[in-house]
Amino acid sequence: MTHDPAPVLHRPKRPKALISMVPMIDVMLILLIFFMVTSTYINLDMIPALQRADDASDDAPPAQVGGGGLLMVRIGADGTPTLRGQAYALADLKQLFKNKIQQNADQQVLILPSGSASMQALVSVMDIATLSGVTQLQIVRLDASP
Repeated sequence: MTHDPAPVLHRPKRPKALISMVPMIDVMLILLIFFMVTSTYINLDMIPALQRADDASDDAPPAQVGGGGLLMVRIGADGTPTLRGQAYALADLKQLFKNKIQQNADQQVLILPSGSASMQALVSVMDIATLSGVTQLQIVRLDASP
């Protein structure tokens, strides 16, 4: 009597595991939300360096940098206020503000303190501006440069 060998069960091979994209997409969405929440937004259109093309008319003169309607005062790390690249002493800056207010009562002043500028320098420029009669004053903080 011959015995048949024991039957052998053949299992189908398991398919290779597919790499799922769902966890990666979840991580990317979490990172996107994190960076959106922690970032700051500065509207660069509020600093009119050039006249935008859609605002230009044929008979209007081109906009000037730091011209009539807006004065941009930058405060560096040493606390010195600069306007159009020229450093000003606080007394000279006060006289400049007074002259501009006499020419235009709605003179806007934008103060741009660098991230490494001292708080005292910022307060001094703000005091001078308000004592000179500036009513439209804005502050935009610049990040410290290495």
